Amino acid sequence: MEGWYIEDFINYIRFEKRYADNTCVAYQNDLSNFQQFIEKNFELFSPDKVEQSFIRTWVHDFVSNKIAPTTIHRKISSVKSYYKYLLKNNIVSKTPLLTLLLPKKSKRLPVFIDEKKMNSTKTETSHSSAYQLLLHKVIMELFYQTGIRRSELINLLQKNIDTHKQQIKVMGKRSKERIIPMGKDLKELISSYILIKESSDLSSEYLLYKEDGKRIYDKWVYLLVKNELNAVTTLKKKSPHVLRHSFATHLLNSGAEITAVKDLLGHSSLAATQVYTHNTIEKLKTTYKKAHPRA
Repeated sequence: MEGWYIEDFINYIRFEKRYADNTCVAYQNDLSNFQQFIEKNFELFSPDKVEQSFIRTWVHDFVSNKIAPTTIHRKISSVKSYYKYLLKNNIVSKTPLLTLLLPKKSKRLPVFIDEKKMNSTKTETSHSSAYQLLLHKVIMELFYQTGIRRSELINLLQKNIDTHKQQIKVMGKRSKERIIPMGKDLKELISSYILIKESSDLSSEYLLYKEDGKRIYDKWVYLLVKNELNAVTTLKKKSPHVLRHSFATHLLNSGAEITAVKDLLGHSSLAATQVYTHNTIEKLKTTYKKAHPRA
């Protein structure tokens, strides 16, 4: 990637901006795709010669191949951040993305599970040991009762679980710490899990380990949640993030302040949290139509 400084940019966001590994990989993929497209179609081998018309051609290629607008926006965002870095370091004198028009994104409401269905979730008991059963319960309840992200759950340190104060310290995006309270039932569930974990001589560094002593990982967690949710919902999407959406939506439906939900989710801006208010408004509309005599 000589002449493009992509590796320098990735090192910058990884070590100085402290972006998550998955985010860095996404940036790397987006920028590699961008570089290859420019080199192949315009025979340019450095970012300072790229013109806005070349960027438009790149975007048009995505549209022609029916790439989702959200994906296109993400790729453009990667290139914008990249050029911002290049400008800052005097590698280029201008950015070709200043007035670029992008395809409109359709607004998708977060998918969430009904509260009654969440209350009916039961961890699969067949072919499970006592340890596996408890581990699965802890994972499901942590997602739903705290709203943490999958990466945050996987990297939870046991020392950051304070059962006395009933709170959890979470390391979020860009190494930002936040404190999330936990209810009595979650506290007791985690305490029971730690006891059986200690009796199994498993490491106490991270909170969650599989029974064989190996750490849990992204795909394993995703498949576990998908399997558990299959029993309670017909939603096509069944992922840890659906539980995070459910956590936020149920809090707002019950009257929680949006700023408090923002802090619990670890969002950097209120705009990211406001998407959940649409679900709340839809619920109010339904209630209004059912209850008001002239609705």
